[in-house]
Amino acid sequence: MRAMVLERVGVPLRLMETPDPCPSAGQAVIAVEACGVCRTDLHVFDGDLPNPKLPLVLGHEIVGRVVTVGPGVSKNLEGWRVGVPWLGRTCGCCSFCLSGTENLCDAPGFTGYTLDGGFATHVVADANYAFTLPEGLGPVATAPLLCAGLIGWRSLKMAGQGKAIGLYGFGAAAHILAQVCQWRKQEVYAFVRPGDEAGRRFALELGATWAGFSDEMPPIQLDAAIIFAPAGELVPKALAAVRKGGTVVCGGIHMSDIPAMPYRLLWGERRIVSVANLTRDDAREFFGLVGQASIRTVTTSYPLERANDALADLRAGQINGAAVLVP
Repeated sequence: MRAMVLERVGVPLRLMETPDPCPSAGQAVIAVEACGVCRTDLHVFDGDLPNPKLPLVLGHEIVGRVVTVGPGVSKNLEGWRVGVPWLGRTCGCCSFCLSGTENLCDAPGFTGYTLDGGFATHVVADANYAFTLPEGLGPVATAPLLCAGLIGWRSLKMAGQGKAIGLYGFGAAAHILAQVCQWRKQEVYAFVRPGDEAGRRFALELGATWAGFSDEMPPIQLDAAIIFAPAGELVPKALAAVRKGGTVVCGGIHMSDIPAMPYRLLWGERRIVSVANLTRDDAREFFGLVGQASIRTVTTSYPLERANDALADLRAGQINGAAVLVP
């Protein structure tokens, strides 16, 4: 198999030939059809997330077909198209796993961070965390749903049913979530980095009620706001934009420090909450509504060998929608 390998944090990925993988008990070998490139991949690459497995294959928005399975896995899974997300395994026995919050597991494994991911022609995954996918969408269109879609959905559930939803950072997750909001009859107020006229137009094209820059206030008070940009300085801005009783959801795995702010921004029973990982139930819910909501993803495809270019373009904000690697 071929894989783009991170050998040291901050050093460009290197294309390597490695032995074909062999599944252990409970595992499946998957031929990768497409793998999304997520901002979390950048955080791992840059060392913002500590102690990655090295050498490491990044990538946790994986779509592929099961080639073979190990002992304890039904042979019927072979040939099926499956998705492999960020949450690659859990212990199954800690208090969080036993209470239905496996996303908070005390001893998890994360695809593309502590487990090898999908920037490769093949990946080995825990079969219990590789879920079958509908065949209607192509692999490139489906890949961003495996993280941007799932984390967006979990964030929206935490934001609540309010009518006016602010989305700070209009990238892969927000462009999917905006479509879900429209399906749920919620209005989207999109915030992009100052000066990003292309991003503002992109949000409006996807049905945002209003789109402006992150240093602006929306024309109305928001019921909730979701922050996907990894910028802590957006938290007080979002708090100032939501009404009393509103919620600000921090949807990223990494964010710069939140600056000191006056208590009056939080007062009025406003809340700040974070989203951590996802559960398999999130995946079942979300993929159950993808067709109902007629979600379409906007993607830019790169061959596997250009994974470094995809990461660089994502870092520079040059991608509308999502970047996807195609082996």
